[in-house]
Amino acid sequence: MERDVWVLGRIGYDLHAVERDRPLPEVEHFSRHVGGSSANITVGLSRLGLKVGIISAVGDDLLADYLIGFLGDEGVDTRFVRRVAGYSTSLCLTEVSLRHGFRQVFYRQRPADSQVTAGEEEMVAIRAAQMFVTNGTSLAESPSREATLAALRQAHDHGVRTVFDMDYRDSSWPSAEHAGQAARATLASVDVVLANETELQILAGPGERRDQVRRVLDAGASLVVCKLGERGVEAHTREQVVFAAPQEVPVVSTIGAGDGFAAGFLHALSQNRSLDEALWYGNAAAAIVVSRVSCSDAMPYRAELEKRCAETSPAGVVNRGVGGAVSQTD
Repeated sequence: MERDVWVLGRIGYDLHAVERDRPLPEVEHFSRHVGGSSANITVGLSRLGLKVGIISAVGDDLLADYLIGFLGDEGVDTRFVRRVAGYSTSLCLTEVSLRHGFRQVFYRQRPADSQVTAGEEEMVAIRAAQMFVTNGTSLAESPSREATLAALRQAHDHGVRTVFDMDYRDSSWPSAEHAGQAARATLASVDVVLANETELQILAGPGERRDQVRRVLDAGASLVVCKLGERGVEAHTREQVVFAAPQEVPVVSTIGAGDGFAAGFLHALSQNRSLDEALWYGNAAAAIVVSRVSCSDAMPYRAELEKRCAETSPAGVVNRGVGGAVSQTD
């Protein structure tokens, strides 16, 4: 069965603090959730109505039963999720405290998702999709690195829209420089880049943001989205810069906000919405996610996202031409 989107990357086991506003060392109880940026985005896209599959690897253990079962229940195609003996499913413990900064502890010794492979069956599925999404963590080790690069080339060469989420986690890399070098190797096969300010610097080097973006565009990307946290988000093409302010909402947890944005944004792009609208949808999805605890569980369904967009206004979206002309979306 053909999928609209295939996502290659990590599936994680997340434990979120039940006691809110307590520092992580003092937390006694946790709730379990499916995590990992690729899994989160996959669930988000599926809940928004797209036919989605994931290419990944998990440990050959009891945790895998829960992870694969949850994704299947969400309508995600998991036929290319392998169980790998001798490797561990990624584990993350998360603090739910605005005051303490939502700190996290990752356990990624011999991570199973480093063993992702993509053979001819996976390539056939990718070539038949509309969109292929992957991330920087998948480049950290072999054989996942080679599988990621090969899948990107296959997708790009067959006209599939390719999306690269920097997803930088320092625990996965010997240094930020190694991560940047590996990520730059993807750009000739990438259409859309998603990154926060720190990740953009790792990818493109120091300097003004417009210069960093220009380097990424010159390397092959056609769209660079820079997430600015509480200040909003910018989308850059060679012709325009579009800025969208964040949507105000009481914050419960910021963990997963970027993945929620990615799901809303990429869904809108898949529906051929304008860049202005796509940012609006992305910010709306992120606002819903930060009002809840967890990542995959927090992703909005399509009716929720449409309702929020109907209740809000894209007035915070500003479209700037490369030459500096500005138009405000009302």
